[in-house]
Amino acid sequence: MKKVFFLSACAVLAACVAVSLSEQHRVVSAADAIGTPQFAADGKLVRPTGYRKWVYLSSGYGMSYSQTPGDHLMFTNVFVTPSSYDYFVERGTWPDKTMFVLEVYGSASKGSINQHGNYQNEFMGLDVEVKDEKRFADKWGYFGFDAKEVSSEATKPSKNDCWNCHDQNAAVEHSFVQFYPELLKIARDKNTIKQGVKLD
Repeated sequence: MKKVFFLSACAVLAACVAVSLSEQHRVVSAADAIGTPQFAADGKLVRPTGYRKWVYLSSGYGMSYSQTPGDHLMFTNVFVTPSSYDYFVERGTWPDKTMFVLEVYGSASKGSINQHGNYQNEFMGLDVEVKDEKRFADKWGYFGFDAKEVSSEATKPSKNDCWNCHDQNAAVEHSFVQFYPELLKIARDKNTIKQGVKLD
């Protein structure tokens, strides 16, 4: 009788451990970690949550494509899906279902022991770019998320200001590879930089 009770208790304990481990692994799903774009039934892009496990490309500070600088200098950090990065390294172009995430942070200069320079502070939101040749007539879609939004509709019209800027000025397809030094080397080597794009 004691042996039966002991075996039953072990089975219950094992089940609890399995459930606990399962719950831990749900924090970042496989799709989030790999970076497959997820769309809701209403067509909105589901907010990417595992992008910090993707490939980090570069950061910017106070960047603006306008002649007039902005009032608030922001930090931006760019990530791309791992499989897309591997594809780019081999071919110098981006595969279908590529997704870029640009996270935006405010900047500060005074805090803790910092006396010079600037560092990132408050999280402001995400800009997301997705290549999906079936979903978007013009191949690339652009999405904006504030600090808490769980889904976002693609910016309209399809050929909006973001789309046009990337189409005219991005070094490779719709990506500003000219600002990602290591990828720029690859694009030069693969000869995939668009003609007429200003690099320097």
